[in-house]
Amino acid sequence: MTGPDKEKDFPLENYDRLCFLKNIVKNPNIIVGEYTYYDDFENVENFEKNVKYHFDFIGDKLIIGKFCMIASDVKFIMNGANHLTNSLTTYPFAIFGNGWENAMDGKQYPQKGDIIIGNDVWIGYNATIMAGVTIGDGAIIATNSTVIKDVEPYSIVGGNPAIEIKKRFSTEVIERLRKLKWWEWDIEKITKNIQNLTDSNIDKLETTNI
Repeated sequence: MTGPDKEKDFPLENYDRLCFLKNIVKNPNIIVGEYTYYDDFENVENFEKNVKYHFDFIGDKLIIGKFCMIASDVKFIMNGANHLTNSLTTYPFAIFGNGWENAMDGKQYPQKGDIIIGNDVWIGYNATIMAGVTIGDGAIIATNSTVIKDVEPYSIVGGNPAIEIKKRFSTEVIERLRKLKWWEWDIEKITKNIQNLTDSNIDKLETTNI
């Protein structure tokens, strides 16, 4: 057995509201790893609609790792939403033209960088991730959170703005997990180790010869 077919749009039989996201997204600036799934209450096509202000001319990327779990109504706010904040007004005169088109001459809207989601990350319902944020491997983002700064690997964050609630494991175990990078194993090895992966004993996972 090698697990579900990663090339299938909808890996659950007779259910079309959970997809392997890599097979659904069309925007080349949204990059998704294998086996990452998105579950939507209505239609999986909503995913790209929830990547907000993602304009081609800006070129910023949403990068999501492998084996992530993304719930319905999760939103990603890209750099196209940014306005000037150190000027006397935040109003975007230039976009309206008609004599206002030169308002941004010699100026540039803030660029906070790509949104980068690690591997094995769980993002809960209606969470919002802001531009420039990196979420580390194994992190959990609680329902309704607004994430405005980087999230450490294997930490749980929640709230608006999101703050760290706790680490999932001890520092030692986190370092061991980061070294293991199980998501990079071939799928046959992952499949043979699903009992170990769904356990809390890292020793078994480290010593497996399968």
